[in-house]
Amino acid sequence: MPSMMTLPPVLDDRPPLPVRPTPHERDGRQPTTTGGRPHPRQHATTADPSTLGALRRVIDDQIGPRAVGAIYQNSDGAFEVVAVVRDPERARELLKRRCAQWALIVRDVLRPDGEPFVVGSVWTTSDHLVREVRAVRQAVTA
Repeated sequence: MPSMMTLPPVLDDRPPLPVRPTPHERDGRQPTTTGGRPHPRQHATTADPSTLGALRRVIDDQIGPRAVGAIYQNSDGAFEVVAVVRDPERARELLKRRCAQWALIVRDVLRPDGEPFVVGSVWTTSDHLVREVRAVRQAVTA
């Protein structure tokens, strides 16, 4: 009586099992001709003006009414805007985020020793202005 651990004899007269059709993505069975992705990424060399305009509007909405000299308040505290950075490369460097398009440098006005720091939080309905920029300009010119 054969043991359960022994394999049955191989029959040579059976046809080989069918191979599934080649999938869209490579699975290692096909030789690679390009050596990379099946569809290489294409980088746009020039930006579409309508896309740039839409991105500018989105950034303006995210920054909101925060301009240099404005004071705003939210659940974290009250802050004076020292600088608005709209250069994406500089904003990415300051915030240490690969996708940053803008950054704000603010100072906490509730602390007497408040040092400026960088934020990238968007303007929400819970934020509100304490002092607008117009009031700052009028006070300086008067």
